[in-house]
Amino acid sequence: MSLLYRQTGETLTRRIAQIHSDRERVDPTVSGYQFVGDSTESSVDAVFVGIMRTPFRVNSMAQRLQKILASSGFGSRRALEQWIRDGEVRVNFELAELGAKVAAGDWVTVRGVHHQVVDRGRAPCRVLMYHKPVGLVCTRDDEQGRQTVFDKLPRLHNSRWVAVGRLDINTSGLLLFTDDGELANRMMHPSSELVRKYAVRVHGEVDDAALETLRTGVQLEDGMAAFDTVTSAGGEGSNHWYNVTLREGRNREVRRLWESQGAVVSRLTRVQYGPVALPRWLSRGKFEMLKGEGLTTLLKALGQEHSETLSLVKKQPPRGRRTAETQPKRRDSRSRRTRKPT
Repeated sequence: MSLLYRQTGETLTRRIAQIHSDRERVDPTVSGYQFVGDSTESSVDAVFVGIMRTPFRVNSMAQRLQKILASSGFGSRRALEQWIRDGEVRVNFELAELGAKVAAGDWVTVRGVHHQVVDRGRAPCRVLMYHKPVGLVCTRDDEQGRQTVFDKLPRLHNSRWVAVGRLDINTSGLLLFTDDGELANRMMHPSSELVRKYAVRVHGEVDDAALETLRTGVQLEDGMAAFDTVTSAGGEGSNHWYNVTLREGRNREVRRLWESQGAVVSRLTRVQYGPVALPRWLSRGKFEMLKGEGLTTLLKALGQEHSETLSLVKKQPPRGRRTAETQPKRRDSRSRRTRKPT
C-alpha cells in the first residue's frame, strides 16, 4: 500500500531515513521514491508530495563520475575530465563538476545523450578475442569509408565494445575487446606491464650487432624503445622470422624498431597480449569470448577479479524529470498561421 507524505523536502527525506534506521544520506532521486510537485529553493515551506512506490533501498556504492564514464567506454579519464570542464557532462540535469560522485538511479547526460546509472552486480566483465585480418582499420568510424574491426563484432545491448590497443591496417593477429572501458585502460597502461608478443617476418640482412641494439634500445622520434626479447624463428634467404616481445604499444613501434636497423617488416602478426594467446584454431576474421580460466587469469594479472558494478545505460528520462534544456522544443503553431484578408 502506497504511503503518502506531505512535508517539506528536507523533512520528508529525514523521515524516510528514520523509518528505515539508515544513517547514510538518502537521495530521493535514487532511493526508489518519486516526488511530484513544485518547489522553490528560496522558500522554506516548499511542498513536496512523495509517493513511495517501490521498496526502500539505499545505494551506498557511489563512484566518481569520470571513473564510471571511463568504464562505460567513453574514453580515458583525462579526456573525460576535460569534457566535464568544458560543460559537456551533466549529472541529474545539472552541470557536472570534477570529483562528483554518482550512484545507481542517477542521470548522466554526455554531450546531449541521456544515460542512467545502473548496478550490474558483481558479474564478470566480457572480453572478446578477435583474429584481425589485414585490411581492416581499428577506428569506429573511418573517414575514408574503409571497413573497421567494429563492423565485424557481435552487438551488445546497452553497452559497447572497447578496443584494447590497436593494430595498423597491415598488421594481423590478436585484438582484444571488452565492454569495460576501465579494464581496457588498465590493460593498455604501461604500469600494467602486460607483454605483447609478435611474429615478424623481416626482409633484409640483420646481424647479431643489430639484434643486440634492438634489445638494448633505439632512439626513435618519440623516445627510446627496445624489445624485451628477440628470438629467431627460422626462414630462408633474405626473409627471416623472429618472435619479439615488448611491454608497450606505441604507434607502429615494432615496424619502426626494425626499420632503424635497415630492415623492412614484410609481415607482422600479434600472437599474444598479456596472458591471452591467439588460439591456433581461431581463423582470421573470427572472434571468441574469453571465458573460464582464461578470463580469470587475465583479471588476476591486473589485480581485478570483477569489473566495476556501476555502468551507464542509454535511456530517456521520464517527462517529470526533464528540464527545459532536455525537453524537445515545441513549434509555435501560431507563427505558421496566415490571416485571411478582410
